[in-house]
Amino acid sequence: MSVLLLSCGGGGKETGNATETETITSSAELIKKGEQLVNASDCKTCHHQVNKIIGPSHLDVAKKYEFTQENVKLMAERIIKGGSGVWGDVPMTPHPDLSVTDAENMARYVLSLDGEAEKK
Repeated sequence: MSVLLLSCGGGGKETGNATETETITSSAELIKKGEQLVNASDCKTCHHQVNKIIGPSHLDVAKKYEFTQENVKLMAERIIKGGSGVWGDVPMTPHPDLSVTDAENMARYVLSLDGEAEKK
């Protein structure tokens, strides 16, 4: 019985932090994370992927802004703080509870929709 317990014990798998806390590093992974965040948020109340609703479509945003780190940061700030005047008079609702990282990943997703890769 003790042999059975020993052989069923860790299964030979490493349980260090490296496997438990996966680091997202590739652009594709960041974009995918951003897509998940957008889909789980209230963004679609005002924005559709390809059609204008209250705000511009995400595709129109991607076509207007080059996919650069500077624009990722700019869009993340607008997502968190809200804003108006860029796409008309209707203000964008602020999302102060979002982390900067999450807002940046959401911006990456939106900016990727026209097929442009992020410029480093």
